[in-house]
Amino acid sequence: MTQTATRATGERRPAPPEEFLAALRAQGMRYHNLHPFHRRMDAGELTREELQRWVRNRFYYQKCIPQKDAAIISNCPEVEVRRDWIHRIIDHDGKTDGTGGIESWLRLGEALSVSRAELLTEQHVLPGVRYAVDAYVNFARRKPWIEAVASSLTELFGPAAIRVRLEALERHYPWIDPAGLEYFRTRLVKAPRDAQYALELVLERCRTPEQQDAAVAALRFKTELLWAQLDAIERGDTQPSGGEP
Repeated sequence: MTQTATRATGERRPAPPEEFLAALRAQGMRYHNLHPFHRRMDAGELTREELQRWVRNRFYYQKCIPQKDAAIISNCPEVEVRRDWIHRIIDHDGKTDGTGGIESWLRLGEALSVSRAELLTEQHVLPGVRYAVDAYVNFARRKPWIEAVASSLTELFGPAAIRVRLEALERHYPWIDPAGLEYFRTRLVKAPRDAQYALELVLERCRTPEQQDAAVAALRFKTELLWAQLDAIERGDTQPSGGEP
């Protein structure tokens, strides 16, 4: 982030809110909708097997999101924030069986002819995907809660990408049952709400140059792990062959 102001002593001042916000939004140029794999998806160029590989591996990310959010809550001392943040866990886990974002992703898998059992057993999760997602959960566990909140701000860039993805899946891949795409329709409503609340927290709580830098770095980290996840998915099956070490 550009540092434009210093005190007479040479000590850095925090960036003005508009500059801080611009630095956060600039990370959208690194969002994974620009990855070659997603660009091919949006252009209708993926094979059935590639889409199935994507849904198998992306499910591991989806199922770990509530763990990431629980980590944020566990590190946050502010009851008001915890009360607001907990709805994210409910959104993904659901209140009852058959509800929530994880359930919607299981239905997406079925729409792509990938069984629930295959997703739930994680039998086809690539090592690179597992490593990237686990790094995200560990980041939320170990970093200050506001930095983990900042990492979630990829939701600022999500809705526009989801609109393109949803239209592309419906237009280019008619073999997918449209009912299985409900996850994306739901996120078009929930992601902007979640992003706005997280953004307000980050802008309010990150008041020093160091805190602002850490917030931007956290968001950059999130874009990089999403990109690395797609690198692994695009490359394909690189699982170890098994046997003795």
